[in-house]
Amino acid sequence: MVTSPPSVVVVTGVSRYLGARVAARLAADPRIDRVVGLDPHDPPARLHGLLDGVERIRADARAAAEALAGLGAEAVVHLAVTSVPDPAHGGRAGMKEQNVIGTMQVLAAAQGAPKLRKLVVRSSTAAYGASFRDPAVFTEDTEPRAVPRGPFARDILDVEGYVRGFRRRRPEVAATVLRFAPLISSSAETSLTRYFAQPVVPTVLGRDARLQFVHVDDALEVLHRSIVEDHPGTFNVAGSGVLMLSQAVRRAGRIALPLPETGLSTVAALVRRLGVEQIGLDQIDLFVHGRVVDTSRLVREFGFTPRSTATAFEEFIRSHAAGSSLTEDRLAAAERAILDGVRRMRAAADSADSRA
Repeated sequence: MVTSPPSVVVVTGVSRYLGARVAARLAADPRIDRVVGLDPHDPPARLHGLLDGVERIRADARAAAEALAGLGAEAVVHLAVTSVPDPAHGGRAGMKEQNVIGTMQVLAAAQGAPKLRKLVVRSSTAAYGASFRDPAVFTEDTEPRAVPRGPFARDILDVEGYVRGFRRRRPEVAATVLRFAPLISSSAETSLTRYFAQPVVPTVLGRDARLQFVHVDDALEVLHRSIVEDHPGTFNVAGSGVLMLSQAVRRAGRIALPLPETGLSTVAALVRRLGVEQIGLDQIDLFVHGRVVDTSRLVREFGFTPRSTATAFEEFIRSHAAGSSLTEDRLAAAERAILDGVRRMRAAADSADSRA
C-alpha cells in the first residue's frame, strides 16, 4: 500500500549502527522534509558522517513526549532496542530499562502525538523463542511454544505487547512491527558477527541448528518502505533458505569447538580469550534449536524479496576472510580454556555425585 511519505520523521536509537543508517537514508529522501534522531547517547565518531543531515536531540525516552509533540512528528521509527546487555550502561538492568520501559515511554508519547500516522517498531524473530517443541517454520501467527529463557526474547514479547495496546488506542495509525532475523553484513558489528568472525567458534555438542540471517541492506530497505509507504501489521524479515550451524562454521573457514550445552555458558574463560562477548541464553537456545521463519507475507505485502541467507552470509565471510587468522598461541589458549572448563564441569559432577 503506497501513500504519501511523512514530512517529519523521528528515529530513536541513532547512536547505534542500524538507527544511524536508517536516519541517514531517510534524510537523503527528498520526499521527507525533516528527520530527527532521538537518543540519550552520542553516536561514536565513525557514525558522525552518516548523521550530517539528521537533527539530533540528546534525550531519553522519558523526554520523548515533549519532543514528539513539539516536532509535529508524522512518523516514529523505534529502533532503540538492544539484544545484548552493555556493562557500560547498566548491564541487564539497563538493557531492560531501554527495551521495555523505553518502548513503553516512546509509545505513550506517540499516543499523544496528534499528527502521527505511522509507527514502525524493530522487533526480532526471537519473539518465537527456541525450544524442542518448535514447528519447522514459524509464521507471524505462530505463538511461542514456551516462555523464552533469554532476556532479549522476553523483552521482545513485552515490546510487542505494548505495540498491540497502542494499536487498540490509535487504530488510525499504521503500526508496523518488523521481526528481523539476526542481521549480518560486511560492516555490521553484532554479537553474532563477532562470533563467526573468530577463528575458533564454540558450538553445542550434538546439535546442528538451522539458522537464518538477513542482510543489513535488505533490513534497511524494508525499514525505509515501512516509513514511506503504509504496511500495517507484523512481518518476518529474513533471507530465504537456511544454513546449518556446521555449514556456516565451515564456510567461514573457522574451527568448531563443540561443548556440552550446560558448559557453553560455564566456559566463559574460553569465550573471553577468543574475544567474543559472553554467550547468553538467547544465543545458546538459538544454537541448540535453531529458528526458521516464513517470509511470504513480507514478500507479498512489500513487493520485495531479501537476498538469501546463504548470499548474505557469503558476503560477510568474504569481508572477514583475511582477518582473525589462527595462530599457535590462540589455539593453545583455546585448548587450555577448554581443558579448564572440562575440569570444572567434572569437578562439579563429582561433587554432585558425592552429595547424592
